[in-house]
Amino acid sequence: MNTKAFNAFAMAQAQFDKVADFLELDSATRELLRNPLREYHFSIPVHMDDGTFKVFRGFRVQHNDARGPSKGGIRFHPQETVDTVRALSMWMTWKCAVVDIPLGGGKGGVICDPHNLSMREQEQICRGWVRQLAKNVGPVADVPAPDVMTSAQHMLWMLDEFEHIHGGKYPGFITGKPVGMGGSLGRTEATGYGVVYTLREALKELNIRPQDTTASVQGFGNVAQYAIRLYTQLGGTVVCVSCWDQSDETSYSFRKKDGIDIDALLKITDRFGGIDKGKAKDMGYEVLPGETWLEQEVDVLFPSAIENQITGDNVGKISKRVKVIAEGANGPTTPEADKVIHGRGIFVIPDFLANAGGVTCSYFEQVQSNMNYFWEKEEVLGKLDLKMTAAFIAVSELARKRKIYMRDAAYVIAVSRVAQACKDRGWV
Repeated sequence: MNTKAFNAFAMAQAQFDKVADFLELDSATRELLRNPLREYHFSIPVHMDDGTFKVFRGFRVQHNDARGPSKGGIRFHPQETVDTVRALSMWMTWKCAVVDIPLGGGKGGVICDPHNLSMREQEQICRGWVRQLAKNVGPVADVPAPDVMTSAQHMLWMLDEFEHIHGGKYPGFITGKPVGMGGSLGRTEATGYGVVYTLREALKELNIRPQDTTASVQGFGNVAQYAIRLYTQLGGTVVCVSCWDQSDETSYSFRKKDGIDIDALLKITDRFGGIDKGKAKDMGYEVLPGETWLEQEVDVLFPSAIENQITGDNVGKISKRVKVIAEGANGPTTPEADKVIHGRGIFVIPDFLANAGGVTCSYFEQVQSNMNYFWEKEEVLGKLDLKMTAAFIAVSELARKRKIYMRDAAYVIAVSRVAQACKDRGWV
């Protein structure tokens, strides 16, 4: 992992600048979209289990809401920074626009490590986060969701606090809730499945059958697990997965050349996606250094962990056999690495298109919550497939027509839609 001097917001702005030049955006529109509309920084005091008080730092950034209420997750992470939250909020704006859902981009975070916090302490952070922002978020303003190290339970605590403050029932305030408490069926699968819906379309375009492909996956959290499951159902074979080991504070890759068994691996995986090394060896897996997931002789790479993973330093390790990179994570590829990948002719399904299934299903959950009418799982996943496929085809057609890179095509579509919304509203 390369974390030296990496600034996700600088990277997000560099990506935006490139497309702003391409679109010849005027200076006001460029300045408006290059930075968040609003951001909130605050402190959350928590009475800890040992009787002491601890103050946690929290953020919410609303990048742009010209197309609809802001939408974006809340991350609990010890290395959280406001620049990462800014970048992620900007990517959310483009993500909502590229799949053409009527939402803007937001993101939130708290600097904390849930591994070292009791559930009661985490509940206090959730409720404190909402108390600080209750006037600035809501079903028609900004709709949060779970993200890194937050779950349906965290969302329910936040909803409960929001409803307590506002004195009513507002299930559309937050998404990723438990099914039965306003959550949507299919939400758990949505991001990973969305990645594979777009991969399926890319392979069609390349005239490659999924059952003739192998893949290597970085990450073994929710996105990776469901991507592996659907990819395997399509006939593909995953030969390597990598994950973070919390006790060793390092990552490992787990390789099985005849294909991993997702159900067997899940039985030896902790709640944060860490695989038990000893039990994996007993099951016939090779346990390798974390970064070797990138070097595998496969057709498809799924970077599905965190940002800044394919860099100028390691991009040369990608096998010549790789034909497609489907970015399940946000910002896994740096601009420096992207140039090399583009030059090699690898087909990239860019992050904010590939992993838009989560926010698309969040949008469905928001619609269902506001209507108080809930759909069957097949209906949700069917609508998700339609949205993801339509978005992929639009980006791919533009890329072919204009002879531009897939990432640039996705940006052109997304930024154009948001810029037009700002103009139509008379903001610029």
